[in-house]
Amino acid sequence: MTRDAGPGTTPPGPSPRVGAGEEVLADLVRRSAEGDQQAFAALYDAVAPRAYGLALRVVRDPDLAADVTQEALLDAWRGAAGFRPERGSVTGWVCSITHRRAVDLVRSTQSRRDRELRAGAASFGREHDDVAEAVADAEDRRRVVDCLGTLTALEQEAVTAAYYGGLTYREVADRLGAKLATVKSRMRTGLRRLLDCLGVE
Repeated sequence: MTRDAGPGTTPPGPSPRVGAGEEVLADLVRRSAEGDQQAFAALYDAVAPRAYGLALRVVRDPDLAADVTQEALLDAWRGAAGFRPERGSVTGWVCSITHRRAVDLVRSTQSRRDRELRAGAASFGREHDDVAEAVADAEDRRRVVDCLGTLTALEQEAVTAAYYGGLTYREVADRLGAKLATVKSRMRTGLRRLLDCLGVE
């Protein structure tokens, strides 16, 4: 059912009927609706050049125009039974389908471009957020270092060894040569003072 709708081609099948009268075209549509593929081939040859020209004016790309024409005439094949000659000409009917297909393609292409632009803008925003986040992290680190400086030497060593060195209470006690209970007490006191200094409740 696929035929080349582009210019300068010689599709296989029955002789082209470009310029066929409206009654002939209507008969081809009627026979196409009954499944007559030869009739549809003749219809295709008669209306495809005009449909292609219309599609090309809308999408402005010869390959896309050929695709639109193929899809539009496939729609015409599928919907041939619904054609009503009293509502308009066959050529007008096919051109209407082609125009709708072409506009849909343009809209979907524009939507895809808009989505890509939004994704690009969002990605740019994330990079900006990464910088802001890095600055905030650096500020947080500076505040923690400043607050560690407000602790006693034993509190500071205990907290630093446990939270930055990854040592257990027992390992901290061994390292500092202090009793385990003393280390736990200093850790609690040191952490409370550290949280107060940082303004954390």
